[in-house]
Amino acid sequence: MVVFPNCKINIGLRILDKRPDGFHNLETIFYPIPLKDSLEIIRDTSPQQEIIFSQSGNQIDGVPADNLCIKAYRLLKKDFPQLPAIQMHLHKAIPLGAGLGGGSADAAFAIKLLNEKFQLNLSPNQLISYSLQLGSDCPFFIINKPCYATGRGEIMQPLTISLSGYQLVLINPGIQVNTGWAFSQLKNRAAINSGTGSLHESIYQPIQNWRNTIGNDFEIPVFEAHPSLQKIKEELYLQGALYAAMSGSGSTIYGLFNKKDNPQINMPAGYFVKNLLL
Repeated sequence: MVVFPNCKINIGLRILDKRPDGFHNLETIFYPIPLKDSLEIIRDTSPQQEIIFSQSGNQIDGVPADNLCIKAYRLLKKDFPQLPAIQMHLHKAIPLGAGLGGGSADAAFAIKLLNEKFQLNLSPNQLISYSLQLGSDCPFFIINKPCYATGRGEIMQPLTISLSGYQLVLINPGIQVNTGWAFSQLKNRAAINSGTGSLHESIYQPIQNWRNTIGNDFEIPVFEAHPSLQKIKEELYLQGALYAAMSGSGSTIYGLFNKKDNPQINMPAGYFVKNLLL
């Protein structure tokens, strides 16, 4: 069986406070977008080991054992020892370390695929519980619909917003922003809380108003460390974006445009630039 894990953008991201468990309370809007990896799982009929993992496309740093898809299999295997040996292949098209949640999506889709293929009969709430053990963004990809998220990002309220018909331009210069580092840059600052008013209410305003009401707290420290990212955001506005922002802790910058716009996006060679119709 093959599935196609999609990624997401954050529309607004506010870090509220640090929790006793070391995580941070936040609020954000998760919005799924049609940029996808592919993930295939088949039963291994002559197993030499529990899981054989292979990968193509964008290269993933680190050892395979740290891959979230492998961790997803082993997490379920502990509670469902009847899970057979498998072969798993992941093709990466989503940029890594980019604030798009590609790794989290792969993990969540792996859990959903294992549940379906091997008839584990896990409920949506159980799938969310397992996925949260792999990462704070993972539960969103179980729901995979626009959501207002709080807590670590796992407390989600579906939203009736749609960006259907808008253009989304994604730009990633190949900079990988470490999420732990990004959070550490906020600890000595007063609460930034980019934007004004309630994020849950602001999302229902016209998109052209979001520039003044919806922001990402990580932009200040990340832009200070990587000024090229701020220049990308400024260029998207110069090209007529209705709204532009950084997704997650970076480093992808996105811009929302009207469907009929024809933005002239000229970026240095090696930058990832993708235009998607939502």
